[in-house]
Amino acid sequence: MNVDRFDPFATRIDPDVALARLRAATDGADDGELFLERRRSEVLSYDDGRLRTASYDASEGFGLRAVRGDTTGYAHSTEVTEAALARASDTARLAVGAGGGTLAEPPQGTNTRLYSDVDPLIEAPFAAKIATLRDIDTFARDIDPRVVQVSATLAAGQQEVVILRPDGMIVSDIRPMTRLNVSVIVEQDGRRESGGVGAGGRRPLSLVTDAAHWQDAVREALRIASVNLEAEAAPAGVMDVVLGPGWPGILLHEAVGHGLEGDFNRKKTSAFSGLMGQRVAAPGVTVLDDGTIPDRRGSITIDDEGTPSHRTTLIEDGILVGYMQDRQNARLMGAAATGNGRRQSYAHPPMPRMTNTYMLGGKEDPADILAGLDDGLYAVGFGGGQVDITNGKFVFSCTEAYRVKNGRVGAPVKGATLIGDGPTAMQHIQAIGNDLALDPGIGNCGKAGQWVPVGVGQPSLRIGRLTVGGSS
Repeated sequence: MNVDRFDPFATRIDPDVALARLRAATDGADDGELFLERRRSEVLSYDDGRLRTASYDASEGFGLRAVRGDTTGYAHSTEVTEAALARASDTARLAVGAGGGTLAEPPQGTNTRLYSDVDPLIEAPFAAKIATLRDIDTFARDIDPRVVQVSATLAAGQQEVVILRPDGMIVSDIRPMTRLNVSVIVEQDGRRESGGVGAGGRRPLSLVTDAAHWQDAVREALRIASVNLEAEAAPAGVMDVVLGPGWPGILLHEAVGHGLEGDFNRKKTSAFSGLMGQRVAAPGVTVLDDGTIPDRRGSITIDDEGTPSHRTTLIEDGILVGYMQDRQNARLMGAAATGNGRRQSYAHPPMPRMTNTYMLGGKEDPADILAGLDDGLYAVGFGGGQVDITNGKFVFSCTEAYRVKNGRVGAPVKGATLIGDGPTAMQHIQAIGNDLALDPGIGNCGKAGQWVPVGVGQPSLRIGRLTVGGSS
């Protein structure tokens, strides 16, 4: 399969006509843009010794936005034609009314590119991808006779965007994405347990289909399943908890990250509203949102308004110093856009969203952090979680956790949930490890019905007095 580069102004719409329609929609507005997108994706799933799913999807379309104050007019279409653009222009214009706005300055340009130019969809033949999935299944069964089921999924995608602004500025980006997921079910003495891992990012498919990579993934999935075979019922109560590095940063993402997005703070619905410049976390806690890390799942060269991605400090040494902003909320709050205006697709308007959100490392040895835990839980892996933005209250399920007493890691536990609220949890951080790690590239974030890829990360942390839900 050979795919030409997405260039709608060369093949679909006259650029002068597009600019005229956009200017008609945004005359007297504060901001707006024409966002054009083509997206292609492929998913191959191999389950229990056979190919279960082989799907290929392709879509394209545009969204036209006009913004006046806190009002947004948005229209989108799957037809990239001048007739559809004319209808969208008239619709979006309704939000501007009589006008009176002053068009915001355009974003600065950038020559930075944060990811590979390789198209992961055509990088390897279809047969080679199937062979990799088959090899994963065989390898897992060969190295552990307890394996009764293996599931593996390869996913690859490419998103191409072109953004036209009313001043005539055109910016574009080509965003690859790859991912490998492996899960196994093992059986021992009549008990069955599962373990799974995933990894990926904005990088070539060959990096996740490399034998050394997927063999490590299989071994890790088997390790987690084996741990679960030995797991006891989780305790319940209020206790200190040590979080492992990397993926447990998803708790930070949910409990703190969403509350630091600009729209929630402008509307004063966040638990962090009105706290700029105040202490919101323990000393030593520094939290960043950084979309500029090469090849990461949450990274973007430009956001979906055309603003170059930023490295934004949100909390510095425990003090709230910044929010994540798109252009609309930044303007209304008298702040600068931070490259966090993101959307799921052309059918959705942008809003402030996280990219890669993580806490910087501290100075403590992770072994010493665990040794300082008298009676609590060591949480290494997390599953699903949810948060109430207005008060920061969160609930998270642990996929791998251990009981700790007198500084010694004991038996694994199953069924543990962590319950608390973000502002309190951040104030109760007792120790910060020197082992900062980012997640393996598996995060997706939902907000207002839109999903975007994100990254998380953190060092080992000890947090005091979290509520642990369990069955023991």
